[in-house]
Amino acid sequence: MLSDRVIIVAGGGHGLGEQSAIELGASGATVVVNDLGSTVHGEGESVEPAEETVEAVKAAGGDGMAHFGDISSTEYTEQLVADTVEEYGRVDGAVNFAGILNDSILYQMTDEEWDNVIKVHLRGHFALLRNLAAHWREVARESDDYLEDGRSFLSVSSRSALGNIGQSNYSAAKAGVLGLTRAAAKELGRYNVRVNALLPTAYTRMIEDIPDDQQPFTEEELPPEKVAPLVAYMLSSEASEINGWSVRAAGDAVGFVSDPEVIRLGYQNGGWTPEDIAERFTDEVGDGLALDKSGNAF
Repeated sequence: MLSDRVIIVAGGGHGLGEQSAIELGASGATVVVNDLGSTVHGEGESVEPAEETVEAVKAAGGDGMAHFGDISSTEYTEQLVADTVEEYGRVDGAVNFAGILNDSILYQMTDEEWDNVIKVHLRGHFALLRNLAAHWREVARESDDYLEDGRSFLSVSSRSALGNIGQSNYSAAKAGVLGLTRAAAKELGRYNVRVNALLPTAYTRMIEDIPDDQQPFTEEELPPEKVAPLVAYMLSSEASEINGWSVRAAGDAVGFVSDPEVIRLGYQNGGWTPEDIAERFTDEVGDGLALDKSGNAF
């Protein structure tokens, strides 16, 4: 499915990134594995995770190389793209699993806890996608071969974009990834570049970091390798008609996730006053809706 395709896997040293890289290799891709080798909280650096994943990719029948660096740096990602093209002559796709957690309740969250998570998840997506977009635009303008298979970028968001207690930074970053994905899909479609977002659920280091009695599921229930086939599909030419979507993979399930949409509108000739809204908004426009989504009763 992915023969002759060159794919960058950011955050490929562990968990979902590692399993996806292996699946891509097994499907015939050449895989460039990026990882900074940090802990789940963003501490430390090591070249070993990326190198170990590349060995697993080769054992699965693929080829590739490790690339060590900070995915949130635009200078680094420019070099990552350049090195990939220099080594293999092209880059056809990328997926970004790079991420950390610095959980804290909102009123106690520090500037550093907020900034670090936003930097890795949201800026990391921007940094990689910006430099790939610039490269792919030039490829499209210089030759016609891009029209045959196109290019594909797969963002990685999360159900946490809906909001999780203690994860305002992570939830905000993952919601931001969805907005970036939609905008990029509209901008880059003219160059035959598809941009989609993956919302996976699987047992990873992030779940393992949760206290045992609070973990929502086990590795046996939702292993990361069950997400990997959808990654391979989305980065292949078989998914050439899918652009600007959010897709879901969890256990034995795969599918599409809707974008935010208007679900109810009320109209009043001449417009509304605050008093009109107070009188009719919850009882009429909001009739039948669960208006308090906090889970708390006041």
